[in-house]
Amino acid sequence: MIKELQINDEIRAKEVRLIDAKGEQKGIVPIAKALELARESNLDLVNVAPTANPPVCKIIDYGKYKYETIKKEKESRKKQKTINVKEVRLSPNIDTHDLNVKAKRANKFLQNGDKVKVSVRFRGRELGHTAIGRDVLNKFAELTEENGVIEKRPAMEGRSMIMILNSITDK
Repeated sequence: MIKELQINDEIRAKEVRLIDAKGEQKGIVPIAKALELARESNLDLVNVAPTANPPVCKIIDYGKYKYETIKKEKESRKKQKTINVKEVRLSPNIDTHDLNVKAKRANKFLQNGDKVKVSVRFRGRELGHTAIGRDVLNKFAELTEENGVIEKRPAMEGRSMIMILNSITDK
């Protein structure tokens, strides 16, 4: 959101670098003269760079400036694309039909442009046979290869082996 800027009498500096309504630099002037010039043109004196030494002030219509910056922020937010990460959980001893059903579901997610996080959870003695989980993930990747590519190869994270698939359209 827009940060509140100092305007008119809120500016406490003794002298400021002034930019007039046309965008021309007037140089370093005392604050009283800058306020007087702003009032003469029926506009506001806005401190656009308070951290500069001396602070940079501009003579502009503050309401219009605020409106335009909010409008620009909204426009930039429209262009952003949110990426959803859907998760599919598998087990090391999953049956082929169940794997196909999960792969079909993941293909739908990938077609919608979402990322898919595929995880194989190991319980108990299964943790000693992580190669089986890697085989399951590789088989899953083969079933979804027409809609997605592997973004992150299968890797262990705690008791789970995780792989991330990205849709082909997002390459």
